[in-house]
Amino acid sequence: MIGRKNKGNKGKRDDKRYRAALAGRDIPVLTLDNKWHKLFTQMGSTPEIVRLTEKLNELLKQQGKVTNDMKDIHRLKKRLMGEIVASMDEIESDSPEVDRKMEENRRLITECNRKMGECREMDAALPKEIQEVNYKLMLATMEICYDRMKKNTDVIREIDEWLNKTRVELKKQVVRKQESETENFNLYSYMHDIFGSEVLEIFDMQYNPGERPPVKKG
Repeated sequence: MIGRKNKGNKGKRDDKRYRAALAGRDIPVLTLDNKWHKLFTQMGSTPEIVRLTEKLNELLKQQGKVTNDMKDIHRLKKRLMGEIVASMDEIESDSPEVDRKMEENRRLITECNRKMGECREMDAALPKEIQEVNYKLMLATMEICYDRMKKNTDVIREIDEWLNKTRVELKKQVVRKQESETENFNLYSYMHDIFGSEVLEIFDMQYNPGERPPVKKG
């Protein structure tokens, strides 16, 4: 089992093997895959699956928020730069109001640059975090699927054994039934030939299974 192998030193070695085997492969983000969700509508989930799912979804939300924040900051900075350029014509007027506006815009641009830097750092780090949590969720998914398939395989094997035994027993019983029917047919035929149908009827002896043997005349 994947879960059992991932314990102690052996688990570390297996983890390296899994990562090496999956290197360069495009593993979809599981919580965004409808087929992945259908798996757990069929067989239920586990606390580990729930925990990793929530963590992965939270990271995806953060990534979406960072992307939107970067767009908003870019738009704000562009607007502030435009206002600074527009105010350049008014600088010669020595207006304190214009100076305050220019200074405030410069301060806001500096703040935009700082926030943009933070967003870029998060934007660079989040994909790796998402990939790592998605990898762990994949292993947890493989484990629960493996356990279910193993249980189903045990049930299939048990039923196969029962069916094989039942087939043998069924064949034996069919032979016994045919032998008993043949013996009844022969016994009835002999007694009918010896005693006749009227005597057999007195003793309430009838041959029910299958066709009655032909009655001889004369």
